[in-house]
Amino acid sequence: MNIETKNRANDGFWANLASSPSTDEFLKGLWRENPVFVQVLGMCPTLAVTNTAQNGLAMGLATTFVLLMSNILISSLRNVIPKQVRIASYLLIIATFVTMVDYLIQAISVELYKALGAFISLIVVNCVILGRAEAFASKNSVWKSSLDGLGMGSGFILGLLCLGSVRELLGNGSFFGIPVFADSFQEWVIMILPPGGFFTLALWLLIFNARKQRKLAS
Repeated sequence: MNIETKNRANDGFWANLASSPSTDEFLKGLWRENPVFVQVLGMCPTLAVTNTAQNGLAMGLATTFVLLMSNILISSLRNVIPKQVRIASYLLIIATFVTMVDYLIQAISVELYKALGAFISLIVVNCVILGRAEAFASKNSVWKSSLDGLGMGSGFILGLLCLGSVRELLGNGSFFGIPVFADSFQEWVIMILPPGGFFTLALWLLIFNARKQRKLAS
C-alpha cells in the first residue's frame, strides 16, 4: 500500500469518525452545545471557583464524574423510576455521587477541599446535571447517555478551565501555581475577585458568539 492510498484511507477513517452519531453525541457538549458558553448553565460554580485554573479543573472533573455516573444510572433505571417521583429520584442519585466526590476530594487534598468549599455540595443542584438527567438520560440508552454525560462534562471542564486560566494569569501572574510573568508584572487583583469572574465570562461569551455569527454569515 503506497503513501497516497494510506492517506486516503486515513482521511476516510477520520471522516467516518467525525460523521458518526456517537462522535456527534460527544462533541455537541464539548463545543456546539457547550453548557457554559452556549447554554450558560451552572453559573454559580463557574463564577465562584474559577479564580485559579486548578480550582476550575477540579470542579470541572468533579462535576463530570457526577454527570457521567448519574446519567448511566438514571438511563439504566429509566423504565423503573415512576414519572411522578422522577425528579426526587434523580436528585437522590445525584446526591449519592456528590457525596462520594466530596469525601474523595477531602481525602486527596484538604487545601483544595477548602478552596472549593460549599460549591462541592451544590453540585447536587447544578442545572447542567439535572437538566441532562431529565432531557436526555431518562429517554435514551446507557451508551448514548454516557457519551452525552462525558461530552457535556468535558465542555464544562473546558469552560471552567478557560475562565480559571485567564483569571489566574492576569490576577496572579501564574498558571496552575507556576509563575509565568516576570517579577515586574503588575497583577490585576480584580481578576481573582468576584467582578473578575463576570468580566472574564463576558469576554469568552463574546468570543464564542462572534465565532458563531461569523460562521452563520459564511
